[in-house]
Amino acid sequence: MAISVPQQVPNKSAVQPAVEEFMAGVVGQSPGEVEFHQAVHEVAESVMPVVQANPAYREARVLERLAVPDMVIMFRVVWADDNGQVHVNRGYRVRMNNLVGPYKGGLRFHPSVNLGVLKFLAFEQIFKNSLTTLLLGGAKGGSDFDPKGRSDGEIMRFCQAFMTALFRYIGPDIDVPAGDIGVGGREIGYLFGQYRKLTGCFHGSLTGKSLNWGGSNLRPEATGYGAVYFAEEMLATRKEGIAGKTATVSGSGNVAQYTIQKLNALGAKALTLSDSNGTIVDPDGIDDEKLAWVMELKNVRRGRIQEYVEKFRKAEYLPGKRPWSVPCDLAFPSATQNEVEEDDARQLVANGCFCVSEGANMPSTPRAVDVFQEAGILYGPGKAANAGGVAVSGLEMNQNAGCMKRSREAVDEQLRGIMCSIHENCVTYGANADGVVDYVRGANIAAFVKIADAMLQQGYV
Repeated sequence: MAISVPQQVPNKSAVQPAVEEFMAGVVGQSPGEVEFHQAVHEVAESVMPVVQANPAYREARVLERLAVPDMVIMFRVVWADDNGQVHVNRGYRVRMNNLVGPYKGGLRFHPSVNLGVLKFLAFEQIFKNSLTTLLLGGAKGGSDFDPKGRSDGEIMRFCQAFMTALFRYIGPDIDVPAGDIGVGGREIGYLFGQYRKLTGCFHGSLTGKSLNWGGSNLRPEATGYGAVYFAEEMLATRKEGIAGKTATVSGSGNVAQYTIQKLNALGAKALTLSDSNGTIVDPDGIDDEKLAWVMELKNVRRGRIQEYVEKFRKAEYLPGKRPWSVPCDLAFPSATQNEVEEDDARQLVANGCFCVSEGANMPSTPRAVDVFQEAGILYGPGKAANAGGVAVSGLEMNQNAGCMKRSREAVDEQLRGIMCSIHENCVTYGANADGVVDYVRGANIAAFVKIADAMLQQGYV
């Protein structure tokens, strides 16, 4: 079916009545889930002109169907700490949509996890996975369990209890979880070990595994590398490059670490890292030697980023602050949702930032996004810019199915190619008449059209 994408970008006010009517239904069905409402509203504003221009989409209620999960699985997780005290947590798996492939999306272990947060993440995952060009549906899961301060034994017992509840719902052709905040290689190992014990099967039902038992090269690096590759593509549209630029990066986990690693490799200077307590600013840049120390601090010792200034004396620690007041050319929000607020965005723009590439999921509030777009800077939304992680997870699934492993160089080449394809699709659907690219609109429409057409072709299911 040939779809119609309006060439003239409608004023937001022209589609607002339809958007508000649609959102009233979404909010009515899911009250209080503010992050989910935010994610759906952003997509609806972008794709509503396409829906209005295509009667088949309207008649099939495509947008309404996308906003309702296929299935929500909720369960109790009971485990004992090292002192024998029993704890009870909530576990979730939100299967949002599997129109173009098996459900795919990470597991998050963090006290902030609730149904609304996971629905937002699963909804974003549909569009992100669609953009990768791979055959992947969208899902997300996790628990309100807090791994901070827990021993390896406690984390192992929690992961085993979590998987004992989840294992019957996942599989390589059904639903393939991965890691996210609070779920790294250690947790994936414990989860996979319990899955293997319970099922007696060794197949690719989880991604992010260790290299020596089914994992993919570059999986830990993929999200950070991909965000930098996407920034590189955006900069190229203005005949700019990464080399010589200064960058602010938030977070200090895998995404932030490997964003900095790739920035260093391409000749940029990263100035910041952060955690929930504050931000470090290193005017000399976080070079590879300093980054190796950070990796040992965060990945092995599980320390706090404040310790950086005790090791590297020229650095400054900003307690309770985010990195966005630090002057820079490029910004990579890589921590969590809504970490860049309107005032932060204005500060970034005022201080000379002209490119934002999101490593986290929906890290900028709607008003912050408006500030970036009104200022005319390059802005890569998370569903496009951070799709490298799930792209390499998809490649890991392919490798597992074929009982093979690709080299680091081959995976990096594929990752870069996927990020270039995502950028091209964003330009195709997001270019304005003046040549400026609205990457939000481009990403949303490119992903939506693929999913919506699959929905029409598969019937009312």
